[in-house]
Order: sequence, then structure tokens, then C-alpha cells
Amino acid sequence: RRLRDLLGSSLALPERILAAKLMQVDLNPYRQQVMLNRGQSSGVFVGQPVLDADAVMGQVVSASSTSSTVMLITDAAHMLPVQVNRNGLRALAAGSGLIDQLRLPYLTKNADIRVGDLLVTSGLGGVFPAGYPVARVTEIHNRPDNPFAEVIAKPTARLDRSQDVLLVWNLDLPDRGVDDASDGQVAALLNEAETEAAAQTP
Repeated sequence: RRLRDLLGSSLALPERILAAKLMQVDLNPYRQQVMLNRGQSSGVFVGQPVLDADAVMGQVVSASSTSSTVMLITDAAHMLPVQVNRNGLRALAAGSGLIDQLRLPYLTKNADIRVGDLLVTSGLGGVFPAGYPVARVTEIHNRPDNPFAEVIAKPTARLDRSQDVLLVWNLDLPDRGVDDASDGQVAALLNEAETEAAAQTP
């Protein structure tokens, strides 16, 4: 089912893609990272966007020949340019150190943002292509002693559950010399998983 979700996700992506699996997870308030089974030999590069079947998960921060490390968007050291899907309002989504929470600092109290608003990648910064889902706003607080609104959002990616992910190449960026990757790779993984499941069925 996860691979089918990924395949459906990849069909909507105009970018080059590569399927990968999680090998290791490191989730704590100081570091929220995962390790993937794809590395430089597959064309993976530092800064590369990573998605699950629902939304943005994070980006590659290091890569060896056969594996890579991804910093999740909820890591306290991560910050991502986003915009409100409803009206285009631009903001920054900062990791909180909590797996289910992002913060939007520096939004004024009169900013046009509401609970339930969908946040998507803005495309600014040249890392994440524009329009990918990131999070939904869950709380907005206006405190007298703070000139900015306190806005909290919940990631729409299944950061604590996803096992299969997509590595994405933004075709608007300079080519990094990797071989073409397409949803055919995800389809091949799907066929392999179905064959294995059939062989294990009594």
C-alpha cells in the first residue's frame, strides 16, 4: 500500500524521482534524522528534497556511496520557505524538535493566516520545488508581550510512520549529472513487493 501511495504521488510530480527506503531513525528533541538506502551512487546529493506519499519530509544533509542522511522538517535546525495555499502569504516553517509540530516565526499579528490553512513549499531558496504540501495550521496565539503571532502547524507527511520515500530532482535547477529516474522505478518496487507477498501467501 505504501508503494502504491508513492506511485500515485510520483505520477503528479514533473520532476525526476527516485524511490528509497528508511534504514535507520533518530528522533529526539535535539536531532530528527533518518537514514535511507540510497546514496551518491544513485545520484543522491546534499540538499536534495525528500517526500513521502503525502508531503515534504525533509532534505538530504549527508550522503555516502550507498546511503544518505535526511534531516526532517521538524528538526530544530531546519527551516523551510512556505506559503499559505489559500492566499499566497509567504512565511518560514521552522522545526520545533517535536515530530508533530512546526512553528511559523516572524508573522505579524495582522497576517492573513487561519487555523486549517494548508502550507505548501514556495519554491524560494531553490531547494524545494513550489507547490508541495508541508503542513496545516493548528494553532494561532496573539500574546500582548509578543509583537509577532505564535503560529503552530502540523506536518502533513507521516514523519513517524513512513517507510518508503521519494528523492526528488528539481528540473528547474542545474543538472547534476545523474541518470534519469522516473516512476518506473517505483513501479518496479511495487511489482517486486507484490511478487514477494504472493510467494509468502499460503
